[in-house]
Amino acid sequence: MASLSASNHVARVLSVANHVADVDASSRIANSWRRCLVNHKLDPARRGPPQTLTEAEIRHAAEPMEQLIRLATPELENLARVLREAGYCVNLADPSATALLSWLPGAADADIFLHWGVYTGSNFSESFEGTNGLGTALAEEKPILVHRDEHFREQWGIFSCAVAPLFNSTGRIAGAVNITSCRGDLSRTAHQLALAVTMEATRRIEGAIFRDHFRDAWIAHVPGGDGGNGLLAYDEDRRVVGACRSARALLGLTDGTIASGIDLSRYIEVDRQGVRGADDVVEPRRADGGAVGRGHVAPPLRARSTRPLAPRGDGPVDRFVMLHRLAGGDPGLIRSVKRLRRIGDHNLPVLLHGETGVGKDVFARAIHAASSRARNNYVALNCAAMPESLIDAELFGYEAGAFTGARREGSKGLIVQADGGTLFLDEIGDMPVALQTRLLRVLENREVWPLGALKPVAVDIRLISATHRDLGRMAEEGGFRADLYFRLRGMEVRLPALRERADRDDVIRQIAREEAPNCRLAEEAWSHLVAYPFPGNMRQLRHVLRLAGCTAEDGVITDADLDLPPFGRTEPNLEAAERATIVDALRKHGGRVSEAARALKLSRATLYRKIKQLKIETAQ
Repeated sequence: MASLSASNHVARVLSVANHVADVDASSRIANSWRRCLVNHKLDPARRGPPQTLTEAEIRHAAEPMEQLIRLATPELENLARVLREAGYCVNLADPSATALLSWLPGAADADIFLHWGVYTGSNFSESFEGTNGLGTALAEEKPILVHRDEHFREQWGIFSCAVAPLFNSTGRIAGAVNITSCRGDLSRTAHQLALAVTMEATRRIEGAIFRDHFRDAWIAHVPGGDGGNGLLAYDEDRRVVGACRSARALLGLTDGTIASGIDLSRYIEVDRQGVRGADDVVEPRRADGGAVGRGHVAPPLRARSTRPLAPRGDGPVDRFVMLHRLAGGDPGLIRSVKRLRRIGDHNLPVLLHGETGVGKDVFARAIHAASSRARNNYVALNCAAMPESLIDAELFGYEAGAFTGARREGSKGLIVQADGGTLFLDEIGDMPVALQTRLLRVLENREVWPLGALKPVAVDIRLISATHRDLGRMAEEGGFRADLYFRLRGMEVRLPALRERADRDDVIRQIAREEAPNCRLAEEAWSHLVAYPFPGNMRQLRHVLRLAGCTAEDGVITDADLDLPPFGRTEPNLEAAERATIVDALRKHGGRVSEAARALKLSRATLYRKIKQLKIETAQ
């Protein structure tokens, strides 16, 4: 049966290639079959494994793609999780169609891939293996679905491949994302849906590649690009410095026009006087002047200055400037601030999570200042610092004579005081369970019942909460109301410890300028500061530098001026120490994993695994 099937497949390939078969002779599959026969001189009946690189050759091939691998890995891991149950293998390939990373499906399906040699190191160039998803997509530089017997070689007919090529920041081919299933019970329609998911993941990876390359530039999102937004990068002088593939095609840009430093105004019309900040509405137009819709602007990922672009002439101040300053150059915080910008004035509760001293109150005040509620009250309550017996009255207020010792005129309570503004509940994890129930009712009904009151008081507040505890785990264990937890967690922002921040050196320098403006740091003092883990985080750093600025002689802060008590003499937290070491190595080597791995004397694969295990944020 196998030989008969092979003979039938070969006959069909030859018929299509010779324009005999009753199929669309101009189809991409037919054209590829003809290339395989005429240009590559391949035999559709040939059997055998694909060419496969050795481990050393794989490392050598992956070296120039290290940055792409780092940016693509999170997206591909998510894609593999989504498609795993459908028996899909997910690959990231280089431009020569060699799989450099692979995520195999479950055990039974994985055995089939391993048997046929479809895994890391395998090469599926069209010139070697004939028509297949990976090789043909790269040959044509277009996404493609190759379903079972559409493969040129008969032996690959048990597989269905959906592939989208990846393009770099200049619009040139950088590799491809391949998904392949060995399931015979999946229809072509199902594979078509999987291809759509793959293409969307690829677009997100390309966006990450572009933003990473132009991290110091402003990015205009151009609507109507190839399957989504095109991306256009420009500098502070509003000169175009880069454009992705779809933006180049849409706007008529070339390498030459970009290299000439052409002015942004040639392609972007702004609805205000100059592009001042993120989320400005822009109206791109083609080189011929034709409008292409409306887009928006995103700020630099890692700007040298966290202030917004200086406007041309007078204009409104960017109200998110304080949040950008607090984010600095830390990739995780930059992403969070970008999300906060998109939320805008939507009344979505925010939950801040971080260790003591990271600046949760400062961050909450910056969120308030960035909203339209900034003209109204910002009211804060530390749930851990107030006796349980008083929180109820302080938070919800009371009527005159509600209890012994109550004020004669009663009290409005913090929630009512925050009406129209922002209420910040610090250390929400320490709120008594009984009060959690009352707070939940306030959030659901938008009204407060003060103690002793006969009717509720309507309130309009934005709630920001903060904690150093794991509220999710507390909710699972019954220590915190699960329904309240999900009410509070409209958006969660993780504020990293100082020792974890990718921009730790810059943060220390900035706080030194603020707390000791007339002093400079001696070399040994600087070395001590950057090596110290700061268990008290930003608060401790400020106190240390404030004291050092007072005691320094001749304006020089020495090691002796730093009041840094020994830390970690008790049983050490080895995971935290390992995490801090890796974060420090990545920071020193500009996020380059290969160099950090060499400095740490680890293999690159081991370091990638540890980055994932320890949930270390990298630049995206």
